[in-house]
Amino acid sequence: MPAAPSVDHHHSIISLLEGVRDFNVRVFPEKQEMFSDLAAGQSPHTLFIACADSRVSPGMITQQPPGAMFVLRNIGNIVPAYGEMLGGVSAAIEYAVVALGVKHIIVCGHSDCGAMKAMLDPEAHGLDSMPTVASWLRNAETARAVTAALHPHAHGADAVAALAEQNVLLQLDHLRTHPAVAARIAEGPLLLQGWLYDIATGKIRVFDGQTRVARTLDEALSALKGAEPA
Repeated sequence: MPAAPSVDHHHSIISLLEGVRDFNVRVFPEKQEMFSDLAAGQSPHTLFIACADSRVSPGMITQQPPGAMFVLRNIGNIVPAYGEMLGGVSAAIEYAVVALGVKHIIVCGHSDCGAMKAMLDPEAHGLDSMPTVASWLRNAETARAVTAALHPHAHGADAVAALAEQNVLLQLDHLRTHPAVAARIAEGPLLLQGWLYDIATGKIRVFDGQTRVARTLDEALSALKGAEPA
């Protein structure tokens, strides 16, 4: 018979359970009123589409409380064009826009993205042994082609960063093919933004969903605050 797992083997799950205990004992009581309100329903202002990478924590990055963002995560922060691969991503977008009435949609890519690395060098990253991942990443193939045309000599981290940027821009384009998103844009304000998060520095670059212009965080804030009515 196989040996029973040791305590060391269970260290990670023990850490998770102890974290829940700390939440129950210390954090939850301090925020009990907030959680009581959340128990009655949700009204998030933003749909946040992020990569599933464990190093990317949307709530921590944005410092938003529970209930503020409807978070959708997948490999490579991808939004298939409508009709290409209808499923959980399309359903989540439709629900966020129609049922929840979110005011903003953010597509957030990041540095050192494993999905982007696999697209640039499928063999080295074992894509042949992950056919489902390979099929999913075809939704970003146009970004890979654009990156190759614009940055033919880029390699290593520079190539990954360039592809991550083009992927964010492509997924913003894909968002507009979804009927619920297109209808909301036609009816009134629905802000689309692309973000690129640098894990090493904590900084983001912001891409306007309409102009595709890249801005620093401060530039994006200034532009948005300047657009607000006096």
